[in-house]
Amino acid sequence: MQRNVISIFPALANTIKRVSKRIIPEDRKEVLQLLIDFIQSKIDAGQQINLNFICTHNSRRSQFAQIWAQTAADYFGVPAKCFSGGVEVTAFNERAVASVKRSGFKVSSKGDANPFYSVTIGDDQHPVSAFSKLFDHPVNQVESFAAVMTCSHADENCPFIPGTEKRIPVHYEDPKDFDGTPQEEARYDERSMQIASEMFYMFSHIELH
Repeated sequence: MQRNVISIFPALANTIKRVSKRIIPEDRKEVLQLLIDFIQSKIDAGQQINLNFICTHNSRRSQFAQIWAQTAADYFGVPAKCFSGGVEVTAFNERAVASVKRSGFKVSSKGDANPFYSVTIGDDQHPVSAFSKLFDHPVNQVESFAAVMTCSHADENCPFIPGTEKRIPVHYEDPKDFDGTPQEEARYDERSMQIASEMFYMFSHIELH
C-alpha cells in the first residue's frame, strides 16, 4: 500500500504495479533484511537515512539501485536519501538509461563524455541526479551512510570505505554481459525490474512512527 501521495507518471505507475507483484526469493529476503534493519534502526532513532549504492563503475547496477531506492522511499514516505558511486568513473551506461526510460521515468541529460542525467518520477517531483562518480564524490553523503555493495567486484576490491556506518552486500548480476546481443534490452530490463522489486519490498517493510 502506498503511504505517501505523490504524483507519478502513468507508465511508471504501471511498472510499479508490476514490480510490486514479483515474488522475492527467500534467500534474497535474508540479504535485504540487513538493509531493512539498518533503515528501521535509523527511523527508530530519529536519524537521517543515507544509502550509498556502490559498484565498480557506477554505470549500471548502482544507478538502477539509487533510482529505484529513492523512488520506493518517496512512494512509501520513508525519509531516505539515496546516492550511488563507484571506484572508477565511466558514465551512466546508455543501455541502462534506455531501460530507465522504458520503465516510465522522464529522463533529461546534459554533457557528453559523462552526461549528467535528471531522472524524474512525476510532475512536480524532485529529480534524482544520475552520473558516474566515485563513491566519495561531494554530491554524495560522505559521512554516516550505509554502503550497499551492488557488485561483488567492488565488494572484494574496496575493503575500506570511509564514512560508512554499515557495509551491506546486495549483489546483482551485471547486464553488461549481454551488451550487443539480441537479449540486451530484455536483460537490462530484467535486472532493473529485479532491483525495483527488491527496493519496493524493502521500503514496504519499514515501520514509520
